[in-house]
Amino acid sequence: MDLDFEQLKELIKLVGKSQVTEIKLESQQLKLCLSKTSQQSESQPATVVALPQPIVSAPNPPATQVAAAPQAEGHAAEALMVGPGQEVIVAPMVGTFYRAASPDAEPFIDLGSMVEVGTTVCIIEAMKLMNEIESEVRGRVVRILAENGQAVEYGQPLFVLEH
Repeated sequence: MDLDFEQLKELIKLVGKSQVTEIKLESQQLKLCLSKTSQQSESQPATVVALPQPIVSAPNPPATQVAAAPQAEGHAAEALMVGPGQEVIVAPMVGTFYRAASPDAEPFIDLGSMVEVGTTVCIIEAMKLMNEIESEVRGRVVRILAENGQAVEYGQPLFVLEH
C-alpha cells in the first residue's frame, strides 16, 4: 500500500471529521497511525498524528528515499536519502523548531548523541505552546536537518538516526 501526500491529507481530514478516534494501517512499506485526542475543547481542533516508518527490506538494499512535506511557499518536496539501518524523526506538527529548552541551554541532542525511546529531541512551539518532541526510535544522531528557530511543517524530517 502506497499513499501519496494528497491521499494522506484526505485521510487525515476524514479521520478528523469522523467519530473514529484512532486508525492504524500497516503494510510492508508503510506503518501509519492516525489518532485524535478525546479531551479537546471546542476551540481546539482534533490532534492528528501520522508517523512514517522506514521501509524494511532485504540486507544490503540500496538507499531509499523519504519525501519531505512540501514547504509553505509551494516549493517541490525535496527527497531525503536514508540508508539501510537509518530512521527519520519527523515533525508531528507545524511550528517553530528549537533544539534546546532556552536560548542559553544546551541542545537536547547533538550529532553523535545516543537517543533512546522517549528521549526529548527538540521542542516545537505551536500557538504559544512549547511541545516537547520525544523519539519513538533508538539510535545515534547522524544528521540534524532543521535549524534552531526555523519554521517546520508537519511531516518535515528533523533528524536522521542510525541503529
